[in-house]
Amino acid sequence: MIQYPEQVKIVEVGPRDGLQNEKSLIETADKIELINQLSETGLSVIEATSFVSPKWVPQMADNREVMNGINRQAGINYPVLTPNMKGFEAALESGAEEVAVFGAASESFSQKNINCSIEDSLKRFEPIMAEAAKHDIKVRGYVSCVLGCPYEGAIDPHTVADVAKILFDMGCYEISLGDTIGVGTPLKAQAMIATVAEKVSIDHLAIHFHDTYGQALSNILACLQLGVQTIDSSVAGLGGCPYAKGASGNVATEDVVYMLHGMGIDTGIDLNKLVSVGQFISKKLGRTPISKVTNALSA
Repeated sequence: MIQYPEQVKIVEVGPRDGLQNEKSLIETADKIELINQLSETGLSVIEATSFVSPKWVPQMADNREVMNGINRQAGINYPVLTPNMKGFEAALESGAEEVAVFGAASESFSQKNINCSIEDSLKRFEPIMAEAAKHDIKVRGYVSCVLGCPYEGAIDPHTVADVAKILFDMGCYEISLGDTIGVGTPLKAQAMIATVAEKVSIDHLAIHFHDTYGQALSNILACLQLGVQTIDSSVAGLGGCPYAKGASGNVATEDVVYMLHGMGIDTGIDLNKLVSVGQFISKKLGRTPISKVTNALSA
């Protein structure tokens, strides 16, 4: 019989990964309200914003205002993305206690996305890791395109494992493995996790699935069977990848929580409160929530 984890940590990425690709600028007050409402649901990790150049991601230009405006609650981490030292320094000034860095498992994606090789992109993080250690700041590592790339197709799991190992050895306490364009299927997801786990222990791995082909929940279930206990997801299914055709967004947190609770797995999250948050942000964006659970409970 398959042994599933008794407890799973959900990393809510909606306020950062979810909102960053929205074409229309979202009011800072609405971003703050979204994070404050998420803080009342029982979530323990809420990715708040990204300290990137406003030239490249105008949606995140109000990062300082967001960090200064939210009601930070004890027991909740509010990590922020910091792709370079400038971003890290700004995050530090804004009181961030955890940051995230972002690598890719696809050479083509790395070149087209950030204009350098995988190796060079990872070297850029070394000064961030050194400064983070000085200030007792936790660092999480992301690896994108772990199951497929829009430019080169399927990705060798061993390449994913190599990138994850470099980030872990640098000092990242957790490595989030992202199916950026949502092409993964369950057995491929399992094979990738098993390969990475040979180099980075499973208890330091997280999964981040996009639902482009409707496979995210199936992939999550498959990875839970191998012992993964940390899942990235986005309230109301916000987000997506600008490079993926038909990308419908991240897997919805509401749907993940409903599945986990139905399996008897504890998340610490109040599903009804979470559904209300999804309805709030969807209304602000003028759309119906992507979450099937929210739509079913709202019918």
